[in-house]
Amino acid sequence: MDERFGMEGKVVLVTGASRGIGHGLALDLALRGARVVALARSLPLLEELREEIGSKGGSCSIRALDLRDAAAIGPAFDAVAAEEGRIDVLVNNAGMGKPIPALELSEADWDEMLSLNLKAAFFCAQAAARHMLAAGKGRIVNMSSQAAVVAIPGEAAYCASKGGLNQLTKALALEWSGRGVTVNAVGPTFTYTPGTAERLDDPAFRAAVLAKIPRGRVGTIGDIAAAVQYLASDAADLVTGAFLLVDGGWTIE
Repeated sequence: MDERFGMEGKVVLVTGASRGIGHGLALDLALRGARVVALARSLPLLEELREEIGSKGGSCSIRALDLRDAAAIGPAFDAVAAEEGRIDVLVNNAGMGKPIPALELSEADWDEMLSLNLKAAFFCAQAAARHMLAAGKGRIVNMSSQAAVVAIPGEAAYCASKGGLNQLTKALALEWSGRGVTVNAVGPTFTYTPGTAERLDDPAFRAAVLAKIPRGRVGTIGDIAAAVQYLASDAADLVTGAFLLVDGGWTIE
């Protein structure tokens, strides 16, 4: 494999790593040689992830952190940089989705979604960038969604948060890329994880989803991990402010 695509020895911080896509990304990147630092609220789930990665020969350290507490993000990232010596890559994965019809969406629902999907993503990027900019290099990969560019019924807050994340990606790329830090986003379609299994295992729901995807299948963790690895690697040195859709063609029309 071209060495430019390698993850060997890179310090990669993954937020929301305890389950779903984040768990899969942390595992995949660790097995590709990255020194993964996994962050999430649940310490027991992080410990399970660390054990799984270790049993397969990968390197993983863990840190419990509630990203809804914005004031705690900077000190936590500073501690990671002190322990690891640097932060090479931030995978800004933590987020949530909760289907709620717009007329039933409460202020609390809105604030919860935007706080994690957009506000926390910004402050994580800011905290990582302080170290990356000082080093003159770094990669930030934001986990967006196809919902940033196509609307999904019952997902008004989620679509708004991911659309905002795409614009945030561009703004940060414009500010930081000239100083060695690239900022990009990945936009998955429906991806099969334990969290989406209930809906995707429903034949009617799955059929409706597949009818929108020309490629004819939903996403896998491997699909997402490949996109993240590319944007986090040296091979993507001239790629910044980009939104890489991994949607099987959903957004073509």
